[in-house]
Amino acid sequence: MKFSLGPILYFWPKKQVMDFYREAADSNVEHVYLGETVCSKRRELKLDDYLEIAHMLREAGKKVTLSTMTLLEAPAELRELGKYCDNGEFEVEANDVSAISLLQEQGLNFTAGSAINIYNHQSLRRLIDMGMNRWVAPFELSRDWLQDILQQKVIESVRDCFDVEVFSFGHMPLAWSGRCFTARSENRPKDQCELCCIKYPEGREVKSQEGQQVFILNGIQTQSGSRYNLINQLPSMQGLVDIVRISPQPQGTFDWLDRFRNNVDGDHPVKLGSKESNGYWLQLAGLLTA
Repeated sequence: MKFSLGPILYFWPKKQVMDFYREAADSNVEHVYLGETVCSKRRELKLDDYLEIAHMLREAGKKVTLSTMTLLEAPAELRELGKYCDNGEFEVEANDVSAISLLQEQGLNFTAGSAINIYNHQSLRRLIDMGMNRWVAPFELSRDWLQDILQQKVIESVRDCFDVEVFSFGHMPLAWSGRCFTARSENRPKDQCELCCIKYPEGREVKSQEGQQVFILNGIQTQSGSRYNLINQLPSMQGLVDIVRISPQPQGTFDWLDRFRNNVDGDHPVKLGSKESNGYWLQLAGLLTA
């Protein structure tokens, strides 16, 4: 079982991003994803910056994948997507079907991100035939559902052609919108947002009238209010999941990476906090913890 760092989902200053990936280079993580997946207005880093980081990480022995935008809203964003797909060096995580089309045209292998809705073996096999060599399963899939898909004959026959990756730590991206909820929370129109989301390195909390944290606002992305944490479910992933994904946090990411590694066999379980959940994996409501 290997571990990956997903793309940074929040808007951080360039120095913070660079410092994070220098620490990643010195860590024991095997895979690192790079790129802006949420909002094209976040331009602290451009593709050339990500490629520079990618070379640094590759020299440190990491497998590097470039992640694409999830919601494309303008021709300029489609042109930028083309640059990612044409980078010529690094594999791409497709978070939108248009990216899959561009990559397939070039005969390139790709990772299918969790935003690509794959919920059955027919869809999964179709993408494998199109060149997918890594699948990041949707968050809603339980272990039993995932196992059932992978045990279908049309998948078993090609199981050695792709890796299965599971988002296992972080606030889950649930939805994307043409509107920016972070800007709206500050009474700003989207076109005049002044990139206010950079003030919220972990997103902005949304609580119910009862005080329960139900969502996190992250620009145009809405995340789960609870932090998904499958550290105690790692033994149940053995033989089923190839890569465990950890979503970067402003603080403590690499400490959690070490905790995950130490608990691969279940020898060092961690008591989850009140704002953490693992329900989806256990076929329960997503906000529950068992």
